[in-house]
Amino acid sequence: MKTFTSSAQPAVKIYDTTLRDGTQGEGISFSVADKLRIAEKLDAFGMDYIEGGFPGSNPRDIAFFAEAKTLRLKHARLAAFGSTRRAGGKAGDDPQLRTLLDSGMPVLTLVGKTWLLHVTEILRTTPEENLAMIEDSIRFLTTQGREVVYDAEHFFDGYRDNPDYALKTLAAALRGGASNLSLCDTNGGMMVNDFQAIVTRIAAEFGGDKVGVHCHNDGGLGVALTLAGVAAGATLVQGTANGYGERVGNANLTTVLPNLFLKMGRTAACAKNLGELRELSLFFDELANLRPDPKAPYIGASAFAHKGGLHANAASKVARSYEHIDPALVGNRTRVLVSDMAGRSSLAIKARELGFEIDEKAPELKGLIEELKEMEFRGYEFEAADASLKLLVAKCLGQRKTFFEVEGYRVIIERHGDELWAEATVKLKVKGESVHTVAECTGPVGALDKALRLALEGVYPQLKEMELRDYKVRILEGKQGTSSRTRVLIESGDAHGIWGTVGVSDNIIDASWEALRDAADYKLMAAQARPSA
Repeated sequence: MKTFTSSAQPAVKIYDTTLRDGTQGEGISFSVADKLRIAEKLDAFGMDYIEGGFPGSNPRDIAFFAEAKTLRLKHARLAAFGSTRRAGGKAGDDPQLRTLLDSGMPVLTLVGKTWLLHVTEILRTTPEENLAMIEDSIRFLTTQGREVVYDAEHFFDGYRDNPDYALKTLAAALRGGASNLSLCDTNGGMMVNDFQAIVTRIAAEFGGDKVGVHCHNDGGLGVALTLAGVAAGATLVQGTANGYGERVGNANLTTVLPNLFLKMGRTAACAKNLGELRELSLFFDELANLRPDPKAPYIGASAFAHKGGLHANAASKVARSYEHIDPALVGNRTRVLVSDMAGRSSLAIKARELGFEIDEKAPELKGLIEELKEMEFRGYEFEAADASLKLLVAKCLGQRKTFFEVEGYRVIIERHGDELWAEATVKLKVKGESVHTVAECTGPVGALDKALRLALEGVYPQLKEMELRDYKVRILEGKQGTSSRTRVLIESGDAHGIWGTVGVSDNIIDASWEALRDAADYKLMAAQARPSA
């Protein structure tokens, strides 16, 4: 598939601020060990700058910068973040600037005021003193041999309020020796045309090689503004992994980077590693303990997923007919989703994806389509339950092996004062022998899971490797109240991978049992298919 690259376009430097601005997002927190791992990961990916946080502001950042001095990064330059000196003081006497120097970081990023509203009402100083604060602070740090990136806070609001003064703040930063003037849309409210026009003027005034952009996503335009800034001449891009950040987040680098490299013809040191982008995104979500966004552009699980039969069929013949890039370029893949809209072609594609050799003209597909549509009418959904779908396909193709038969089960729940417990009884037939087991747990699903395993693990010890990872319940018919039909999705996993199973019933315990049973069945089918060591 064609990609859009051109060596004629100037290279861009990428400045990752996940460890500072990203951690200001609600629910985002990284330990010192996490931050060190992240720095090494971003360096391996090829980021040019990694902003680590505020040295001296909290114990975690103090510990990070102390440990960061020992990192052996191959490409990235670590940056510490701070602000200009206090009004009326001297840069050399400012304790915060001293702390920045003591961090030992090769790059120091200083934020300064460009909006007169902030100068007079927040700092409560004069416009002239603010200019001196910017120039003095940066000169003090650059004369100590450090590279200084200047973050022009609220630049676009300041520019619209008083463009002459906003330009004077940038000139002061350059006189002090700043390597880059990063224009910050701190409130995240700019529109693309206005933003691009302003950056165009700044790049013409000071040189694009001196201009960067730092955008927030409050208007949903963080990525669009960043790309417009580069188109206008900026050559440094600030952003965060997965768009983490305060309020609704920062410009999302997992979207910015492929657009820059594949659509705009720009390049950067990390461009050669773009195929690792999805893995990098998942790494951040895992450390942040967040569920990955399936709808994320380029790297989301749904980014190249096709559900309609017509689309799936076309994409299987000519991928670019329904895919704007080759998914492999960002480490993703094409997925075919099966639903009641599925036709023969999409089901055949999905069956082959699941490992079955079948032609779309095979007579077995008719029965599979009919059963699938009937099950989805009853509330089954297989988009997050590939394991249950694979079991269904195997059954319809006559390839499903019976590992065990369910004769019955029972669940009892009791409360005694503050104690709550559940007892599950399971009756199975395993290799012709009846097995009757009882297990207890604090909840009914846990008790059923334990009883099922107890019945099977003696014959199938590989089930000991399986663990339940996630459990979701969805009420399908809200108007029916407590009698509503329920869908349960269970995510299970082992050292070989993760799989999803689904169950549907008027009874939540029965729906859970069905999903648990499929999880065990799938594990046994997958273990049988793997070659023995």
